[in-house]
Amino acid sequence: MTTRIGVVGAGFIAGRHVESLTALDGVAVAGVADPQADRARTLAERAGATAYGSWQDLLDGQDLDALYVCVPPHQHGAVEEAAVDAGLPLFVEKPLATDLPTAERLAARIEAAGLLTAVGYHWRYLDTLEQARGLLADAPPRLLLGAWLDKAPNVPWWARQDQSGGQTVEQATHLLDVGRVLAGEVAGGFATGGRSPDGPGDVLDVCTASLRYESGAVGTFSNSCVAPRGYRIGVQVVAPGLGLELTEHELRITDAAGERTVPRKADPIAVEDAAFVAAVRGEGDDVRAPYAEALRTHRLAVAVAQAAVDGGTVQL
Repeated sequence: MTTRIGVVGAGFIAGRHVESLTALDGVAVAGVADPQADRARTLAERAGATAYGSWQDLLDGQDLDALYVCVPPHQHGAVEEAAVDAGLPLFVEKPLATDLPTAERLAARIEAAGLLTAVGYHWRYLDTLEQARGLLADAPPRLLLGAWLDKAPNVPWWARQDQSGGQTVEQATHLLDVGRVLAGEVAGGFATGGRSPDGPGDVLDVCTASLRYESGAVGTFSNSCVAPRGYRIGVQVVAPGLGLELTEHELRITDAAGERTVPRKADPIAVEDAAFVAAVRGEGDDVRAPYAEALRTHRLAVAVAQAAVDGGTVQL
């Protein structure tokens, strides 16, 4: 049987998911909804789907097996609640929201409904991250250094704090999530940030957090959106006798044998989508960031972002 999927949102990340979903056997993207009619139509044509002007019309017009929600952070909420009401398995792109109360409310509803969910922390599907975890099994991390140094994305909502949640919540959340995968839960820390005339909109254009993990490891995570391009995006790890640097594309390893670079073998978004579809079909159980798990990272990102405004402690 064909697995019919609806996609809410027709931006860049929605296009990435449509590309991988349409490459899967037995999967059809049935409809694409976006209030920008030209974007919805363009992405729908790529997928052989029907275009809709709203997610309500998509849900009313299609018999779906699952729903992808790929909307800007401030638009999360009502569409997920409608999916819960309909009992639709739900894939949600990160971040879960601009704030914490919205995500907490949705998490409670999802848990009560027992709904199958996945969240787009696609770095978890990097084969290089799995290799890093294997190397760290006998040498637990002592220090993590994360950096997301980039320019601001060219979309109107991104530079508005009330619409994106800021760079820590919208982008650096991937790094904080990798830190949780490799070093465990964060016990506390502090953060500071700032804005300058050169920064976009009203978001912090620099932020640094120093975190202490329950395992005893410590980590520093920094982000900026005033760089000329994305020139440093990744996480470095220091462990006894081992140094690692993970990016979305490769893993650099330093150990007693020397230095070597291992490129990733597969597109993590494609692997992530295949895993979610398999779970929807009841043919697999490799969803690595269900909503409740993603909420833990979102709590951390929001706590760091809030602390950075006034240079305060990270309250978890």
